[in-house]
Amino acid sequence: MDVQVWEGRLVQTPVVGPEGVERRAFGEFVGPGGELASYAFGWTTGSDPHVARLSVGIGVGNSGGGTFHAVVFDHEDAYAFSLTDEPFEQVPQGGPDLTVDQARGHDDLPFVWWVAEQVMDRDRRAWWMRHWLLGASCIQTTEVAERHEPVLLVGNDDDDALWQLIGATDAGDTGKIRHLHHAVDEDPTLIDVLDLAPGHIASRTHVGGPWTRQLGYPS
Repeated sequence: MDVQVWEGRLVQTPVVGPEGVERRAFGEFVGPGGELASYAFGWTTGSDPHVARLSVGIGVGNSGGGTFHAVVFDHEDAYAFSLTDEPFEQVPQGGPDLTVDQARGHDDLPFVWWVAEQVMDRDRRAWWMRHWLLGASCIQTTEVAERHEPVLLVGNDDDDALWQLIGATDAGDTGKIRHLHHAVDEDPTLIDVLDLAPGHIASRTHVGGPWTRQLGYPS
């Protein structure tokens, strides 16, 4: 299926207090038949509970056009969407902000949910947001945790849902457990491998270098 998701700008705004940083990511969607949509999603680090926001706009300039707004949240170890009356962002392909009742009665609501799923699967910033939503954990070597070494190997364990972040020094018997999204906060280049399937690893020789993926850890 020829679906295109084009990542746009990422706006990061410091938030006074314990919330940390508000992130808003923008992008464009093109479906297999040339269907167009624009989207924006965002989350605020440090907020509790972890709830993200999403806007999808379709049909700009047409009578049936509009912008759909939703919240994204953790539901049974996965994410789920729920329509909301509260607008989040204006997006280029959108129109008037739709209420929950208007969105539910819209003929294109199934298409909008499909766009949302494609964005969550294909936009790397959405992977980052998803790990924040679900509270994914990682174990880091001491050298990586103390920022003496960069991350050169990332693994997604298939037995305990724990990610591993390893630098130039081989992993030993000790490490530090923290949330995966914090590691991406410190090194945004990790965003490229946040879609690793369980049991797979990705390695590189230096920060900013290309990642090589494989099944299982090297022997």
